[in-house]
Parts: sequence; structure tokens; C-alpha cells
Amino acid sequence: MLASNCPFAYGYQLCYNPISSQITVDRTLLNHESDNSSLAGTFARQDEVFPEAFRILEDAIAAKSFPACSIAVLHQGVLVARKAFGRFTYDGSSEEVTPASIFDLASLTKVVATTSVAMILYERGLLDLEAPVAAVVPEFLSASTDDSEWRGKVTAHMLLAHSSGLAAHKKFYLDHKNRESLLSAAFASPLVAAPGTRAEYSDIGFIILGVLLERLSDENLSAFCQREIFGPLGMAQTTFNPSQAIQNDIPPTADDRSFRHRIIQGEVQDENASVIGGVAGHAGLFSTAEDLARFAHATLGGGHPIVRRSTMELFTRREAAPDGTSRALGWDTPSIPSQSGKYFSSRSFGHLGYTGTSLWIDPQRRLSVVMLTNRTWPDCRNDTIKGVRPAFHDAVMLALGHVA
Repeated sequence: MLASNCPFAYGYQLCYNPISSQITVDRTLLNHESDNSSLAGTFARQDEVFPEAFRILEDAIAAKSFPACSIAVLHQGVLVARKAFGRFTYDGSSEEVTPASIFDLASLTKVVATTSVAMILYERGLLDLEAPVAAVVPEFLSASTDDSEWRGKVTAHMLLAHSSGLAAHKKFYLDHKNRESLLSAAFASPLVAAPGTRAEYSDIGFIILGVLLERLSDENLSAFCQREIFGPLGMAQTTFNPSQAIQNDIPPTADDRSFRHRIIQGEVQDENASVIGGVAGHAGLFSTAEDLARFAHATLGGGHPIVRRSTMELFTRREAAPDGTSRALGWDTPSIPSQSGKYFSSRSFGHLGYTGTSLWIDPQRRLSVVMLTNRTWPDCRNDTIKGVRPAFHDAVMLALGHVA
């Protein structure tokens, strides 16, 4: 540990060893290590510590895996990397991305918003994880008779764990042009497996879960999240339905020539969420990499000030059933292979977003990695990010010395 290479920030000291290319934290200066209300950060050495990780992202942009990228790495209570790469589109004259750039999170909405609301309502005794969904959303049972015996057995627990038997996704937006009609179609969506017998990631399940949570809280998801989650954590740039004043400052996600017939910028890319009104249980949230690092900081601190540690542990623990599942409640956990790479511990949890976003958290190493992109620009056919993400995560882990 070389003191001359240790910049100070917010009472923390990060020490960079150029021989081992590792970054560590001087614990003698951590006077507020358990304070989740503030996030310390220093980036003076990030280019020296993470050259390979950053090169992977720069090469990916050059190869047109995505035009824009923003990342944040939190390690042992300190934000050790916060950096942006590329431009809004592949056009060299488009706006440069900055660490303050806001991205469409897509399915990260499921964990940052919807699952967090579920945890809060569970703690308050308003959400019974094992109660039938139909007890709160009777339309789910009355919508169909062919599988009514199965439907009556679907619980909120199953929706969170993606084991409800609902299909992964349907293009409801093609036939349903308003919130009420689309939700009715989601409620009526047939089960493709018996509840609890198969794990299948389901947007439809989280659309229904979002409605269930809104009814239990008697409040719109957006308003609840702003008051109970984003406000307390200082996530000032996190929102559903960004205001028109900032929409042009958000990297576009699609040149939609088949449904909305316009460039999608500053509005949710997911078509079903768009018809629902931009606030849905499965998609719709926008945020920055640093705001998500604040969220991860609270998560690594046991959930304070949002929920208790026991609740956080319950929701982030991998489910024992169905066989072969990698799911926790709302969250995913590393599988083999995993988009988290090779080195996140077995206690880790995370999630991906269709637009090219991801958040992975490792409580064993007190580490989180946020990666935000708009890989769906100009359309969703490019999936080369599947190779970039694990390589980036592995490079971060190697730089920090976390190699199994």
C-alpha cells in the first residue's frame, strides 16, 4: 500500500498499488462505514486501476455493440469507478455520454422499483407472499376458466420468483391500445405450466405484480417509489416518465419503425409498458449509474433505510425450487455461465435489462457493478453485449483482486 498514491475523498482513503494493480481501502479513515445515507467516491486512479475493463467497453463501442455506456463500481463502501463512454448514437456528431446521463433501465425496474416496493409492503404486513394473487387481483382468476384450478394457486411469491407458470412475454400492445385493455389481456394470459413447477422469466408476471402492489398500497408505483425509495436514498435522477425538459438529454433506445413510428428517446422502450402509461411493474424506470450505485450501497448495508436486513436477505436468497432455478425473489443469482462473469460469489444477486443495462451485487465482497447501455439502438437485433458484459465484470474483479 503506497501512501503517496492514496487520494482522499469524503473521509475515505483509497490506495492504489501499481505493482499488483489493485485498489484497497484504508480502514483507519472509515469513520462512517455503516452510514448508508452518503456515498463516498474517488476516481483519480480509475484509469490506472481498470484499464482492461475500460478497454473492453471502448472496443465494444467501436464494434457497435452499443453506442453509449455508463458504469459505476462500488467497492467496500466507496465508489471507485464512475465513467461514461461513447455517444448517444453511432453518429459521430451526436451528444457525448457523461456520468450524469440517464438511461432507460428496462427490466432493472423489476428489482430497483417493483421488488423494493414488495419488500416494504411485506415488512408492513400488507403483502402476504403466500396469498393467492386472485385475492387482490380477482380479474386474474375470473379472466379464464380453462386453467382456473391452476390460477387460484398462483401466489405473489411465485410472481416474484418467476415460477407462476405464466409465459415470458406477449406483444399485447399490438391489439390493446390503452392501459385498461392491455392489463385485462395480461390478467387473462393463460398459464403454460403448473404453478411452482417451472422457473420461466416472465414480464407478464411482473405486470400483474405491479398492479397487485399498487392495490395493496393504494398508490401508483411511481409515487410510492419516489417517496419511499428514491427520495430516502438520494436517487435524485431516478424516475418513471422523465419530464420533457430532460428527454433530449437521455440516450435514445430505438428507431421504432413498426409500432410508434418515431425515435424513442426519453420514453420507455418497452412497448407494453408504453401502452400501460410508462409506469409498470416490469419496465419504465430511468436512472443514472451513480444513482444505482446508491441503491446498491443501501442493499449492501442490509437495506437501511428502506427495509430490515432480514427482509433483504429473504428476497435475495436463491430459491430452493423449482429444480434448476437461479431466481431469488425478484432478483436473479449467478448461474453457469452467467452475465455476471466468473468471479461473483455464490451469495451474489443481480438483474439485466433488455436495453442493455445490468446491476450485480456481491455482499461477500461488498461490491456492486452497474453497467448501462442503449444496445437496442437503432433496433434490438444486436445482442453482442452478451459477450461484453461478462468480460467487463471479470476485468473489474481481476482489477480488484477478487479471483476465485
